[in-house]
Amino acid sequence: MKKTLLQIIVFIFTSVYGCAQNNNQLSFYVENALRNSPLLSEYESQLQSSRYDSLLIRAAYKTQVTGTSFNSYAPVIKGIGYDEAITNGANVAALVGVNKQLPNRKVLNAQFRNIQLQNELAGNSSAISQQDLKKTIIAQYITAYGDLQQLDFNRQVNNLLSKEESLLKKLTQKNVYREVDYLAFLVTLQQQSLVIKQLTMQYQEDYATLNYLSGVTDTTFILLQDPQLSLHQLPSIEQSVFFKKYELDSLKLKNDKAVVEATYLPKINVFADGGYNSSLAYQYHKNFGTSFGVSASIPIYDGRQKQMQYSKLSVAEKTRSRYRDFFLRQYRQQVAQLTQQLASTDELITAITDQVRYSKALMEANGKLLQAGELRVADYIVAINNYLTVQNQLSQNTINRLQIINQLNYWNR
Repeated sequence: MKKTLLQIIVFIFTSVYGCAQNNNQLSFYVENALRNSPLLSEYESQLQSSRYDSLLIRAAYKTQVTGTSFNSYAPVIKGIGYDEAITNGANVAALVGVNKQLPNRKVLNAQFRNIQLQNELAGNSSAISQQDLKKTIIAQYITAYGDLQQLDFNRQVNNLLSKEESLLKKLTQKNVYREVDYLAFLVTLQQQSLVIKQLTMQYQEDYATLNYLSGVTDTTFILLQDPQLSLHQLPSIEQSVFFKKYELDSLKLKNDKAVVEATYLPKINVFADGGYNSSLAYQYHKNFGTSFGVSASIPIYDGRQKQMQYSKLSVAEKTRSRYRDFFLRQYRQQVAQLTQQLASTDELITAITDQVRYSKALMEANGKLLQAGELRVADYIVAINNYLTVQNQLSQNTINRLQIINQLNYWNR
């Protein structure tokens, strides 16, 4: 019993620990967003529902059995009433009818092809929606992660300034520095503390937005890990789900034309009925029987509706072509622009990284001079502000680089 209880406790702890370790990774939020999205669930429901559409088409061509009953009596009172030659005085019928429409292969193919294309369109729309959702989640994750990076850096600087403050206070008490210099440094330290509070609030807000978009209920303070985004090789646009939409639309319009053609094909039904049908006028007890036959419906003229539907489909095809051509132009322009922005950002990050290294070295050197009482406090504050400025520029451009990669990777499906 004790062993079983211990195993349960270990399992619960492992599960909780595993979740705690996992919810600071990008994949956790993307997977939850995809799983919790009602739009993606709706597309899945459409695919499941379409299976019944195929079954309904097949069922419509199966033998249909219908029971009918018609009973009437037209009395003639003192010679006043309906003409019995018309009404037969009475009419009693109780029949079971059997009807079957003979399937036409062209009609069936057009109907089944229509369902298939609807499924492919729904699946393609679902894939595009997944890309949209992933892009949104990754962008928000990068934003929150950028807040955290700036928060961590400013905390490091604040810890450094706190140590310098203690030393500067002692040097001020020894009259190495003036009290006004100490107060100026103290103001800088307090401003840094306010920056940390603002960054903390900003991170909490952006992290809460990330949870909201992902459908995750969590109010704890989680430290997000590096999203570790890398640029993927973009496939040919003709192989992407974004372009496939226009191909499927074209196939749908062609099949719609086939459906119109199938509508004007002859329809043939075979039918039969059996039961009781009598006017009760003569030997009504013998009026049991059956009947059967064949009916045909052949369109001859409908006011040129067929040509009008063809013209309507032709207009839709021209519209589709315009949207496709516009999409291709916009896609090539956006990818080229993002690629150029990424290259420029990489060059800028390289330059800023060198400047950060020099600014940090200068700040550290000034810090040593400050400890020795050989540097003005104002100069040290300037060095700190320069270091903060270039480091913030590096953080912003690093986050901007990740956002550009996210936008490029969006086209990778």
